[in-house]
Formats: sequence, structure tokens, C-alpha cells
Amino acid sequence: MAELARHIGPNTDVPAGDIGVGAREIGYLFGYYKKIRNEFSGILTGKGMEYGGSLIRPEATGYGLVYFTREMLKTRGLSFLNMKVIVSGSGNVAQFATEKVLDMGGIPVCDLDVRSDGRACGVLTGRVAGGGR
Repeated sequence: MAELARHIGPNTDVPAGDIGVGAREIGYLFGYYKKIRNEFSGILTGKGMEYGGSLIRPEATGYGLVYFTREMLKTRGLSFLNMKVIVSGSGNVAQFATEKVLDMGGIPVCDLDVRSDGRACGVLTGRVAGGGR
């Protein structure tokens, strides 16, 4: 953060956590930024509520993806109702997108991610492409 603080800010760049980086890690970085810059500003996404984070931050991107897709489907006279949907990934975006698709009456037929060995697998089922687990 000592180096990064010079390159980020509320009107410059707002980095976010990624896989393995949660509210705890972002909170640590935010605290260090606050100490260096002596300011309390929105320079990192994914902070806990006590640091100015959003109430529905984990859900926001996945829900937003589905809301956007719903609007695109409307332009074609379609909706999620009874539509079969494939979701790729297993993080917050994929999990909450799947949840919102279900809320809108869609039917998730596959959830897909890639294991560290490069093989595709179903996140919810644990099945690996080509058989096995």
C-alpha cells in the first residue's frame, strides 16, 4: 500500500479485491491507506461496513449482471422465465448471478469453473468434465 497509495484515489483509480481477497484484507489495506494519507475516502471496493463499505457489496456485481441481461432480453421480447442458463465461475459474481436468475424464474442448467489442473468441473455438483470428481 505504501507504493500503491500514490496511484489510487477516489477520483483516480479504485481497486477491488479478487479471489482470496475479502473484506478483511481490503480493510487492512484501507486502514494503511488512511494512515498514510490521513483521509477517510472511498479508494477500495469490498470494505466492511465499518469502513464505509456497501451493505450488499458481495451481491452487487452478480445481481447487476442479471439485471443488465434482463434488459437486453427485453429488447428481443424474452425474459428469464423458464430460460435455461449457464453460469461460468464460482465466486461472488457467479453465485449471486445464479441466485438472481433463480429469483427471476430462470433455470440454471450448468455451473462451470476450471480446477487448478485445468479441467472443467461443476461447482455445485463437483463433477469433472470427462467423469470423476
